[in-house]
Amino acid sequence: MVLTDTHTHLYYETDAVKRSELMQRCIQNDVSRLFLPNVDAASVPLMFELLEAYPGNCFPMLGLHPCSVKDNWEEELAVIQPALHQHKIYAIGEIGIDLYWDKTFLTEQIQAFKLQIKWAKALKLPIVIHCRDAFDEVYQVLLDEQDENLRGIFHCFAGTLEQAQKITALGFYLGIGGVVTYKNAGLDKILPQIDLKHVVLETDSPYLTPVPYRGKPNESSYLIYVAQKVADLYQIFVEEVAEITTENSKKIFGV
Repeated sequence: MVLTDTHTHLYYETDAVKRSELMQRCIQNDVSRLFLPNVDAASVPLMFELLEAYPGNCFPMLGLHPCSVKDNWEEELAVIQPALHQHKIYAIGEIGIDLYWDKTFLTEQIQAFKLQIKWAKALKLPIVIHCRDAFDEVYQVLLDEQDENLRGIFHCFAGTLEQAQKITALGFYLGIGGVVTYKNAGLDKILPQIDLKHVVLETDSPYLTPVPYRGKPNESSYLIYVAQKVADLYQIFVEEVAEITTENSKKIFGV
């Protein structure tokens, strides 16, 4: 069985011993493919360091997280952009709009989002979208930018059935993580109404830890709990969930 974590910040763990232990637990739980989104200019070298340590398991993305979009967002992107050519990159992400913490920089977030979508199109790469309290704003950008080259993942999906249908109608996949294991999240009602061909799995480690470890730091090895919950909801074996969602990830990332 091969499980793919399409979204993990495992590079935040900089202690080599602890990082090795995290990776060992991943392999023990069949989580052998890890896709790494950076968040700002400072996180780029951390991500590349992890990539060099585990080149067979780690696949990098590059982008400016919407919560990192401030007055100096153009300077941040000017540092990130050259890194696109330092290693093979598999997506532009995570990018998008976040209005949960701060609405001050909405205009800048939209500008940064659109510019990075242009990067993705030019490089023929998918995008990985962060959206929090901003579905309408993100969806409008996607409609504005829609063409045959716009594709990717709607990371950490926790919205409504209507929103899920709008996303998949654009050709995007739903990133499903630990939230699916939360009792009152509502995804248990929505997800079975979406064909599994539109779904990929993720942890967003070290955030959004699934049950039974909720409240503790998340790690990519816990993807097995997400996969098992998805299997329960679709009433299929976890091996089938792994096979379908990993195949979906290969379609998106090309690897």
